[in-house]
Amino acid sequence: MNAGPSSHADVYLAEAEDLLADMEAGLLDLEGNPRDADQINRVFRALHTIKGSGAVFGFTQVADFTHHVESAFQRARDGEIPVSPGLLEVTLAALDHIRDLLDGKEDRAREKSLLARLATHVPQGGAASSRPDKKAKPPRPEPESPRHWRIRLKLGPQVMAFGTNCLRLLDELRALGDAVIIALPEGIPPLEHMDPVACYMEWDIILTTEQPRSAIEDVFMFVAEDATIGIEPIAYEKDDSKRLGEILVERGDIDLDNLMGALRQQRPVGELLVQAGQVSPEKIVSALVEQSKAREEPKTPMGVDAGHGSLRVQAERLDSLMDQVGELVIAQARLRQLVADSEDLNLRAVAEEIERLSSDLRETTMGIRMVPIGTLFGRFRRVVRDVSRSLGKTVELTMDGEDSELDKTVIERLNDPLVHLVRNCIDHGLETTEERVREGKPEAGRVHLSAAHSGAQVLISITDDGRGMNRSAIRAKAEERGLLAPDAQIPDGDLLAFVFHPGFSTAREVSAVSGRGVGMDVVKRTIDALRGTIEIGSTPGEGTTITLKLPLTLAIIDGLLVRVGKGLYVLPLSTVEECVELSDDARKDQRGCDFLNIRGALVPFLRLRERFKVSTPPDPFQKVVVVSSGTSRVGLVVDQVVGQHQTVIKSLGKLMADVREFSGATILGDGTVALIMDVPRLIEMGQTGADDRRLQSGVDDRHLIAGETR
Repeated sequence: MNAGPSSHADVYLAEAEDLLADMEAGLLDLEGNPRDADQINRVFRALHTIKGSGAVFGFTQVADFTHHVESAFQRARDGEIPVSPGLLEVTLAALDHIRDLLDGKEDRAREKSLLARLATHVPQGGAASSRPDKKAKPPRPEPESPRHWRIRLKLGPQVMAFGTNCLRLLDELRALGDAVIIALPEGIPPLEHMDPVACYMEWDIILTTEQPRSAIEDVFMFVAEDATIGIEPIAYEKDDSKRLGEILVERGDIDLDNLMGALRQQRPVGELLVQAGQVSPEKIVSALVEQSKAREEPKTPMGVDAGHGSLRVQAERLDSLMDQVGELVIAQARLRQLVADSEDLNLRAVAEEIERLSSDLRETTMGIRMVPIGTLFGRFRRVVRDVSRSLGKTVELTMDGEDSELDKTVIERLNDPLVHLVRNCIDHGLETTEERVREGKPEAGRVHLSAAHSGAQVLISITDDGRGMNRSAIRAKAEERGLLAPDAQIPDGDLLAFVFHPGFSTAREVSAVSGRGVGMDVVKRTIDALRGTIEIGSTPGEGTTITLKLPLTLAIIDGLLVRVGKGLYVLPLSTVEECVELSDDARKDQRGCDFLNIRGALVPFLRLRERFKVSTPPDPFQKVVVVSSGTSRVGLVVDQVVGQHQTVIKSLGKLMADVREFSGATILGDGTVALIMDVPRLIEMGQTGADDRRLQSGVDDRHLIAGETR
């Protein structure tokens, strides 16, 4: 596949991905209402733009294949063929093939098969047939208030003999608005064969008017039966930056093969087509007029969404901007530390002003990186459709909270975990249609995706109305694998969380979708890496809800700065519940991990001095920072709680990949480095230490480990 300059190709690929997502949404909407003209036009416009821009930017194979699918929807748009389930099915498959072509994956056999399937749903010549005569078409759905019209007028040879004044017709069009009229003399015969009273001329008219289509048709009221008249609105939407070649192909003045041949010569398209005798100079002029009208529109270029005032920016630039803002936050913290003891009031005022501007810039930059979670939710309509069909189940997908925003990095990394969770909901959670009918439930199962803000976090929930999780099967599997003692008491949330262990599956048989025990552990690892938590709630016979709690951003967080020995560490503030003083009894007991009684609840605590092998003497009054992850919590014993700190997260690098206690690092105002603690990992250590302590003491207090009495 040949492509143009990399920058242009990148713009096209980004735009094509958006168009394919929009097209997929339109196809899925058409499954519920195949007569929806707006959705048919939506799919057609996406195909038309992908094809036209693909030809211009050198993606010839994409353009050639998309042309066949576009032709099929052209006929559906004109009412010649129905939008059948079979047509939608093959178009969705064609959409996937277009994605593969854009990714550079060519499969000629698959393409040939798709075109053959497409032809079975497009009778009378198939998808690649030429467009039928315009007079035989039913009227197309029009835009609500088009401003520009393309009119091609060819009067019958005898109209002047019947008293029609051609110039008066054109003057009436001029009276409706701004009309650019181009005469097309191609049909005029040599002088010796000319009938002096016959009309041989054709005209192209580009009319700009606020009048409706009916006013234009009234101009031709008395000649309509003796003329060929084409009146089409010129719609400038996402595909409004049409090239000259696209306009000529759309008008039917040339075919795509001639256009591609001209493009390969890297010379002006109009000049080449005229030299080759494939189109007249007048038609080139007419197309250029139409193109200029498009440029007069208050339109938006590729990558700009006029409806939302948004601009497409490369992700690398946003990442670079965020890095620079992070460095500014670090420099500002250093400046604040330097002027803290200064008596120069002017210097302190300037430092405070820089701190305010730095804070505003940080918030603005973080806001730029925020993306509506609806961009992620929309992809799951196709997932639910395909998985439910492969399993023979009827499933309805509902969503709310799509406007909730999340950092783009989090959005990108959430796709795979959510796919696993949704597939498992459909496969394991929802009953078959027969089972649901027997239990008095609606035949169609329901999967609900929701998102909502909660402080500095976003809560994403996946809910089904299926059979619920089988606790006895989960417990039996956990005992079989040695993860749980037969007589152990365990909180319900922790029991259900066993499904996230690697290789853990209670499925009796493996399906094409799930059942091998892989996937859910990937979900857990990914959410942990995002500094998020997972909570599961399930009611037998009613369904299951899985809630993901995720931070709004991964770039800059609010942290709690603590000291252990001489080292400084940061705890994400969203995980911190409270800080209490270590009791005298606990301070004297140096056995590694013990329990702290906090308002009647026993919480295991971990001595970080021992974990980090600190040799300096402990502070006389140590503190315990209680942190939580999901339903579990643990206390971390530190020497000092320094205070809240704006934390710019830096990765640790490959050399420290095996250090699991820390998820990153940050630079403090004085230039020293503070490590950011991985709270889920520390909680796991605290629970393991509590298990060891229980075995040593012979006391069965396992049910206290995860904070059941909290």
